[in-house]
Amino acid sequence: MVFKEIDEKVNFQIKLNDGDNFSPGITIATVVGAASTCLKGERIALNFLQHLSGIATLTKTFVNATKDTVKILDTRKTLPGLRIMEKYAVRTGGGHNHRFGLYDMVLIKDNHIEIAGSITKAVAKVRKQRKKAFIEVEIKTLDELNEAVSLKVNRLMLDNMNINQIKQAVEIVHQTKRNIEIEVSGGINLNNIRDFSNCGVDFISVGALTHSAPAIDIAMKLKPLGQCEP
Repeated sequence: MVFKEIDEKVNFQIKLNDGDNFSPGITIATVVGAASTCLKGERIALNFLQHLSGIATLTKTFVNATKDTVKILDTRKTLPGLRIMEKYAVRTGGGHNHRFGLYDMVLIKDNHIEIAGSITKAVAKVRKQRKKAFIEVEIKTLDELNEAVSLKVNRLMLDNMNINQIKQAVEIVHQTKRNIEIEVSGGINLNNIRDFSNCGVDFISVGALTHSAPAIDIAMKLKPLGQCEP
């Protein structure tokens, strides 16, 4: 898209598909066109490609670390204007998307609970305004969990809980025999994610997938092809 914006006559040839693995020395795409077109688009195209490949690669690393025992979710911690592309990169790496905005599901967090006065009051306000909304509630204690479970919300986000607390929470939810999904978030990295994935939860959300993924080293090398324009 970058090169076509500069010159619609450019010929962009894809050598690898999105999600394919690649290693140093591999050609992932070629651009055939005027040298000026290639040079004008070089940095913009590489910025996109390096950044998004970094997200996909980090996501794949997290997915592999869990051995498919849970679904890895992204968050809304994305760069302004790039959310759709960054979340696509997460899917390309084998991860799953959490909500895209405030419109596609309701996540009741600590600030909402503080303003409403309680989890019960916050959920009641949401259901009054959006009767069919998918509701997730952020939980920090087992007391909060018991309150949210009694309200029959759709999903619980266990925020910054330790392994023992999470296992207790999972047991409480399972004993209710209610179809409530469980998500874990906060302080999870590649060193401890395996432990969290073995707690019986459905999802693990990782903000680092988008806000801390290192860019992949990708470069564009120019070669003359017949008589090129300067």
